[in-house]
Amino acid sequence: MKIIFLPLTALFLFTANLSFGQTGLVDKVIAVVGDKIILHSDIEEQVQFLEAQEGSIPENGRCLMIDQMITQKLFLVQANIDSLVVSEEEVEGQLNARIDQILRYMDGNVEQFEAYYGKSVQAVKEDFRTDIEDQMITERQQASVVENVSVTPAEVKRFFNEIPKDSLPYFNAEVEVSEVVIKPKVNDAELKRAFDKLDKIKNEIINDGKDFGEAAGVYSDDPGSAAKGGSLGWVKRGELVPEFEAAAFRLEPMEYSPIVKTDYGYHFIQLIERRGNTINARHILVKPEITFDDKDLVKAKLDTIKNLIVTDSISFGRAVKRYSEDDQSKNNAGRLLNAQTGTSTFEVRELTPEVYFAIEGMKVGDVSDPLEFVSPQGETAYRIIRLDTKSDPHVANLRDDYSKIQAAATEQKKLKKMESWVDEKVGSMYINISEDYKQCPELDKWANQTTTKLR
Repeated sequence: MKIIFLPLTALFLFTANLSFGQTGLVDKVIAVVGDKIILHSDIEEQVQFLEAQEGSIPENGRCLMIDQMITQKLFLVQANIDSLVVSEEEVEGQLNARIDQILRYMDGNVEQFEAYYGKSVQAVKEDFRTDIEDQMITERQQASVVENVSVTPAEVKRFFNEIPKDSLPYFNAEVEVSEVVIKPKVNDAELKRAFDKLDKIKNEIINDGKDFGEAAGVYSDDPGSAAKGGSLGWVKRGELVPEFEAAAFRLEPMEYSPIVKTDYGYHFIQLIERRGNTINARHILVKPEITFDDKDLVKAKLDTIKNLIVTDSISFGRAVKRYSEDDQSKNNAGRLLNAQTGTSTFEVRELTPEVYFAIEGMKVGDVSDPLEFVSPQGETAYRIIRLDTKSDPHVANLRDDYSKIQAAATEQKKLKKMESWVDEKVGSMYINISEDYKQCPELDKWANQTTTKLR
C-alpha cells in the first residue's frame, strides 16, 4: 500500500474559487468511511489541482486519489474515536496563515481578495474551517501512530544492504560550514544625519502640505513600499517589527506618528485604516548609512577573532557563542543550515557565490578571511567561515552518509507502520464504495470490506 497525502491546505488557494462556482452542480457520494463521506467534487478538485501543477494525471489517477482519501478518512474517523482534537486557536492560526498567504499574493488588497472569491475574508475562512480542522486532526493521528518509530544501527545497515548496488544514490560533493557573523554598527554622526533628514520630510508633510505618497516615492529607502507611495498594504499584528508595530497600532486613521527607530532605520508612519488586529499603513524609511570606517572596524575585529582561533587561543565554537550576531547559525553552534533540506549539509552548487569561492582551496578546519555579505533582511554584515567537512562526489556508503541513510530507513519504517495500522483497521471500519469505481484494482482492499455498494 502506498500512502501519499495531498494536504487540503495545498489545495486551499486553488479550490476556494473553484468550489464557489459549482453551486449549480449535483454532487455524488463516491465513498463512505465510518461517518465520513467522499464526494465526486472532492475528487475533481484534486484532479484539476494536479492537472494545473503537472499537466495531466495517470490513467488510474482517480482510483489512486480515492484510495488516498479513504486512507485519510480512516485516520480521521479513528482520531474521532480516540477523541483527538485540535484547539480553536490552532485552527484559527492555520486559517489566518492561509488567508495571509493569499493576501500577500494580492499585495494585501482585501477588496481584490473579496472580489476574486465573491465572499468576505471571514466567509472564506468559515468555508474552509472544517476542512482545515479535519486535516490537522488527521495529521495528529498519523503522528501518533509513528511517534515512537526509530531505527537501530543494525536496521540502518540492513536497510542499506537491501538496496541493489546498481540503485545506490550518487551524491555530489558536499560540505558543512560554520560562521561567526558581526554586523557593522552605524556611527552617531550618521544616525543624526538620517534622523534630521526624515524630520525635515516629516515637517514638510505636516506643516507645508507635501504629499506623503510623493515624498515616499522620492525619499524612502524601502524600495518595495516606496514604489507604492509608502504603502505596506494590510498587515496583521505580529508581522511588523515591535517598535514599528507599537507606534502604528496607537494611531487613529489618517494620523501621523512621531519618528520611530527600528533596526532598519527611522520611520515616519501614517495609518490609513484599521480593522481589528489588521492595519493598512504607509511609511517613509530613512536608513543611516554604514560608512567605510564602520565596515573596517568589523573586519579588523573578525581578523582578530580569526587569529585567536588559528593560534588555538579560542575555539571556533567559543568564538561563535561570544561574538556571533546571527541568531539562526549561533543557535546551531555556528553551522549554516541548508534552507532546502533543513540540514547542515550543502551540495557545492547550493552554496552562495561568496561562500563557494571562499572555501575553494580550503582544507577541512581552515578559517576564511572576513567576507562581506547581505543578510536575508537586506543588511550588510561580515563573517569568517570555517570548512567543517568536505566529501568528494561518491556513491552512497554507510561511512560518509550514515545520517541520510538513517533518515531514509526511518521514513520507510514509519511508512510500514502506517500501512500495518491501516490494514488492522480496515476490518473493523465500515467502508462503502460507489459502483462507479468497482473496476479500480487499487480499491479492492476497501471494497472487500463492504456489504452494500453505493449507487
